[in-house]
Amino acid sequence: MTEAAKLNAQSYNLVKLLKRLEDATARLEDVTIYQEGYIESKMAADTVSHVASYEGVASMNERHPSTLSSASGSSTQLNPVVKFPPLEVESTTKFEELIRDDVVPLVELSDKIDPVVSKAAKLFKEAFDGESAFLKNAVKSKKPDFSSQEFVNALKPINECIIKIGDLKDQNRQSKSFPYLNAVAEGAPLFSWITVETPMAVITDFKDAAQFWTNRVLKEFKESDPNAAAWVKAFLGIFEDLKAYVKKYHTAGVAWDKNGAEFGKATEEKIPARSSVTSSGAPPPPPPPAPPASVFEAQSSPPTEPAGGISAVFNEINQGQDITKGLKKVDRSLQTHKNPELRSSSSVPGKAPPPRPKKPSTLKTKKPPRKELVGNKWFIENYENESEPIVLEANKDESIFVGNCSNLLIQVKGKVNAVSLNECDNTSIVVDSTISGIELIKCIKFGVQVENTLPQITLDKCDGGNIYLSKDSIQAELYTSCSTAINVNYPVGEDGDFVEFPLPEQLKHTFGEGKLNSNVFEHTG
Repeated sequence: MTEAAKLNAQSYNLVKLLKRLEDATARLEDVTIYQEGYIESKMAADTVSHVASYEGVASMNERHPSTLSSASGSSTQLNPVVKFPPLEVESTTKFEELIRDDVVPLVELSDKIDPVVSKAAKLFKEAFDGESAFLKNAVKSKKPDFSSQEFVNALKPINECIIKIGDLKDQNRQSKSFPYLNAVAEGAPLFSWITVETPMAVITDFKDAAQFWTNRVLKEFKESDPNAAAWVKAFLGIFEDLKAYVKKYHTAGVAWDKNGAEFGKATEEKIPARSSVTSSGAPPPPPPPAPPASVFEAQSSPPTEPAGGISAVFNEINQGQDITKGLKKVDRSLQTHKNPELRSSSSVPGKAPPPRPKKPSTLKTKKPPRKELVGNKWFIENYENESEPIVLEANKDESIFVGNCSNLLIQVKGKVNAVSLNECDNTSIVVDSTISGIELIKCIKFGVQVENTLPQITLDKCDGGNIYLSKDSIQAELYTSCSTAINVNYPVGEDGDFVEFPLPEQLKHTFGEGKLNSNVFEHTG
């Protein structure tokens, strides 16, 4: 064979080989468009085996075209099918990997530190498991109304874990591992990222909140406990890996399926068996087991929305003149303005009085008392009917916050930066000196006594208070807003006897010379 003939034959073989590779690539691209759900680990192995099988057989067929025909009994063209898991399966699988690789090691480290820390870490993992179940349903469902009962029920297991973590922290305030519990409690609200459109910012915010307490863990336990640094690294690593996961799969919030089922009713479809031809002629692997039959059951009728609500109110209003058609005319015998004898009775004859609804005993959750120094700020909260006074020895760079207390006496020793009382009832405070002053907001029947100096006292929406100033603080300025029945007691005379001066509550406003003039209105005897 001449050199030109050899060159043409080689060129022909090369062109033919490139054509076959292009055909194989096109088939693989078509398959990825209609990809079905297989477990990622199995599919990765299948992908490698199929590609290797195809390349080996293609090479053999190129060199020995009769080999494939003789082995299979026919000249069937090789048509391997490679399947990849769909995006929603990949996202949920990656989330489970995050739990396995990040959260489970945190639980194991917590077991070595303290039983209470272990319990908090297990609740943290339980919340992650609940969020995993939520995401498996969400990626196959349409975006629901966040106020719907189905959505609330789906979040309930996660919310319960967050509440249990907070309760565990409050029940173990005297524990030596309290910084660990506080770190978990401050970071636990990160699970709310599934309800917002900016999940990255939410995760970052709660990581920063938790990092304050992880720094305390390092400061207090780094030298005494070798597991402390590893625990902090593992705990903060969860936030970083979760951010990477969310950035890839749920950048603008949970990736709902526009063409999916209604939330709470999504079902897992059975994955059909693969139809592929392999060089060995072996049958394809069986599909994953089908889910229980109950998930395929469809409701006979869609759920009806509960009657009432704000939509029903607007429907009534939008009736226009027809709104009065449903009213019934009151009989003359039942009209009190035409029958004075009915006014003496509290009920109309022939009609039982409606039952009076019971007033709830409390309108807010009762929280445990708290006396805690966080950074440079003291928190005294939720104390009620304390027989003994609370005594604080504070420094000038510390401030004090008193909130939601009743029937309580507080004594502050030493000069402090600032004191603030918020929504306190029948609470009194004795202060030596302050740098910024004292602020009272929504306090009732309070008492304030200043032993030495302070620049000012601010009152906002307060009622029924008494303020006692010393000779050193007599020059203090008082600012009041929407406050009533406030009395200030000044030491007068050489003996320093206290004299009560009520703060004016009325102002007189006049307009003149192009401006509004306001003056205190004083009653004269």
